[in-house]
Amino acid sequence: MNSVAAHDRAAESLLAFWAEAGVDAMLLDEPVDRVAEGRIAPPPAPTPITAPRRPAFGAVAATVDVAAPLAEARRAAAAAQDVEALAVAIAAFEGCGLRFEGAASRSVFSRGRADAPLMVIGEGPGADEDAQGEPFVGRAGKLLDKMLAGAAIADRVFITNTVFWRPPGNRTPTPAEQLICAPFVERAIQLVAPRMLLLLGGAAAKFMLKRDEGILSLRGRWLEWKSEDGELEIPALPTLHPAFLLRQPAAKKRAWGDLLTLVERLDRPDRPA
Repeated sequence: MNSVAAHDRAAESLLAFWAEAGVDAMLLDEPVDRVAEGRIAPPPAPTPITAPRRPAFGAVAATVDVAAPLAEARRAAAAAQDVEALAVAIAAFEGCGLRFEGAASRSVFSRGRADAPLMVIGEGPGADEDAQGEPFVGRAGKLLDKMLAGAAIADRVFITNTVFWRPPGNRTPTPAEQLICAPFVERAIQLVAPRMLLLLGGAAAKFMLKRDEGILSLRGRWLEWKSEDGELEIPALPTLHPAFLLRQPAAKKRAWGDLLTLVERLDRPDRPA
């Protein structure tokens, strides 16, 4: 390509960028005295609007009445003696409002091995998952599968979410919705008995670990998930959600590094006591 053509293409690309940014004129009809403008006091800045903060995890039960559905979820989860029975219990559960708000008729519980050494936990199902009844089957799920296959652990995982019905508009599930579903997630962990957890995205990591830091602070750090009664502790590694990686491909390197860190620990022989 000659230099003139290359220059023209670069100029066209730059003009297109400015047009998309809203620039519609390169020169004005009348000159502007910038010095005089600088003598005019700027208008007062508008009062910033502060978005209400989500309640801390310990305050969820105090702000939303979840006592009755939570008790029901605990009873149903405790009665399930295997993963298949747990799936049936979740499908029959009507205590989570998401079932009646954004979801189709089916719940979305899990896929993968019921005795997997690694449990992968995301935040909630989207449209593809809602339609097919399995977690992580859309574009983000396909990327997750490629990453797991690349790390040679695709057949060693059990995949689920913190909630089992699609939130309206694919919004992030609230802590109250996650709290109501938590007994089923905990029972799944007890039944599968994984050696470690991989937590995908901020909503899953913050809720499972009861932390308020963002995912960019939590990712890549080994932390401990604890059961409600404190008797069960499992190493957990938060990482970036595949949906985020689709929007920010440059972040894939960090997520891949997290996955390699997890695989190294997963394959490390248990040390003698």
